[in-house]
Amino acid sequence: MRPLRKPSLRWRVALVLGLGSLLVTSVLAIAVWNLTSGYLLRQREQSAVRQAQVNARLVDRSLATGSTGLGELLTGLATGPDATVLLFRPGQVLTSGRQVTATALPRALLDYGRGGVPAAQRLVVDGVPVLAVALPIDSADAAYVELAPLAQLDRTFRFLSGVLVAGTVVSGLVGVALGSWASRRALRPLTELTNAASRIAGGDLRSRLPAQTDPDLTPLATTFNATADALEQRVLRDARFAGDVSHELRSPLTTMVNAAAVLKRRRAEIPGTAGKALDLLTSEVDRVARMVVDLLEISRADQRVDDTALEPIDLASLVRNVVAARPGHAVPVVADEPAPQVLGDRRRLDRVVSNLLDNAERHAGGAVLVTVRGVDGRARLEVDDAGPGVPVEQRERIFERFNRGGRAGSRGGDFGSGLGLALVAQHVQVHGGAVRAEDRPGGGARFVVEIPEADR
Repeated sequence: MRPLRKPSLRWRVALVLGLGSLLVTSVLAIAVWNLTSGYLLRQREQSAVRQAQVNARLVDRSLATGSTGLGELLTGLATGPDATVLLFRPGQVLTSGRQVTATALPRALLDYGRGGVPAAQRLVVDGVPVLAVALPIDSADAAYVELAPLAQLDRTFRFLSGVLVAGTVVSGLVGVALGSWASRRALRPLTELTNAASRIAGGDLRSRLPAQTDPDLTPLATTFNATADALEQRVLRDARFAGDVSHELRSPLTTMVNAAAVLKRRRAEIPGTAGKALDLLTSEVDRVARMVVDLLEISRADQRVDDTALEPIDLASLVRNVVAARPGHAVPVVADEPAPQVLGDRRRLDRVVSNLLDNAERHAGGAVLVTVRGVDGRARLEVDDAGPGVPVEQRERIFERFNRGGRAGSRGGDFGSGLGLALVAQHVQVHGGAVRAEDRPGGGARFVVEIPEADR
């Protein structure tokens, strides 16, 4: 079972603020409900009791005088369709208004009324909420019961409760939204720090944090920018050192390469062990010469001394030109029509294609297909080979400098300097793209370069 993912700090802050707002609003809503509902209910009970007392006195007077219009009086006292008036006399129950049986009323309430004790109780009689008021009629040993409907008050309570619940929920949601907004603003410097650190890790050593006006954030921005400055200067010093060393090596290496070329032409005159030593010497001289050229290229890229203006480039035409200029068998090139356009540096892209083809030739017997197409707004270059493929654990490391995969430490043979794919990754990154290795359908490796397409 996978562990639950912990929510981000921003969402934790938002949820805490939302729960706090919900809790405070709930307490206020409960207080408002208790105060309002209690007040309205007391007012309705007092009004119903006073009205019942007035009506009971009228009935008492009518019974005391022996009036014959008692039925008409009870009918007049039952106001409204849900109101009920009951008069309990010895051996007789008179009812007016909404018909309710005496058995539907609590016996204790009737006993209070018959016993001469006024009483009031909220009930639900035949599905209608009412306030039952029982009052004694002293002159006739009777009990007067009036059922005042509470339907209107009940609707008021439902409306009030709905408003309070909705207000509580909305308050919680607003609290979450405000918490998200406030936490996003509060964490914006941290987001900027993360983005700047990611850009530096990606090779953009010029990335810095903007100046901060908050006294709590100023030391953080100052320290980060100072660290980035020191890192950039260190990398530039290392790049200059590598460039200076490579530049100083070019002259003696050129002499050695020329001398090796002369010896190669006279190889037939040098037999035995000396000839084998000569082959090994010339091979290593060529490899060191290529390494020096690659080091110069990397040092220039690190120092950004060769930044040039970018131009629109037809990627398919560039690939075809590079393939056509290479010796040996021609590699088939398949491209979309129209071919994708990129905004880039032609020299760098030439080097990207050449290095990928060189890598296939040295480690996989040569490229078998080069594909150029557009995919979701990105120009995609694929170089396929029929070699053994690249193990999954090596697919990221092969783009590191001086990494030659399983060939590391080998001598003899032309296995390259370990800088070719590092240069590919560096040049592609300058163009805002990415490079990766994956499996080719049918076997072998596929190196994929993706660069944003230029606006046409």
